[in-house]
Amino acid sequence: MSQLESDIGLRAPDGSGRRTRLREFQAQLVERMQAVRAGSQDHVSQLGVMIGQARWLLNLQEAGEIISVGAITKVPLTKDWFLGLTNIRGNLISVIDFARFQGLAPTPVDKESRIIAFSPALSFNSALLVTRVMGLRNISEMQLQDLGSEPASSWSPRRYLDRDSQVWTELNLSLIVQDPQFLHVGL
Repeated sequence: MSQLESDIGLRAPDGSGRRTRLREFQAQLVERMQAVRAGSQDHVSQLGVMIGQARWLLNLQEAGEIISVGAITKVPLTKDWFLGLTNIRGNLISVIDFARFQGLAPTPVDKESRIIAFSPALSFNSALLVTRVMGLRNISEMQLQDLGSEPASSWSPRRYLDRDSQVWTELNLSLIVQDPQFLHVGL
């Protein structure tokens, strides 16, 4: 059982009880995200997600709604990392496989996969397909890593090491939406 699961009281799956606990977890996550956005927490929390096999941190001011993966309509003549369009509350949102965008293997879609929309504050109707939402992470409890000679992109400027020796890379959504490669989805 992970630290996050024990913090929120998740136990071994038992059918309907598991669904209830999942709903409670999602409600608590939304409440915590809103509290962070409102500035009522002392530490710097970011949303931790898995994209492919990598751990990423998303700024809560830039991350929007988290939804289950539903129908995604393919768009012809687009790059393979541009998965297509989905409807989120009446808005057409482009869905990006960020792992594929980086030249890695496609992100598998299963029951833990989610789509994380960009915040409306970014004025960019897009979302990322993530393998799994890992919950809030307090970066003040992590150690900033030296990237050394490894080139850092403008949209992933920092890496952190958590107390379990897991590497987390910060993903700045407000900068990725300015990247010409990210904006050019056509073949």
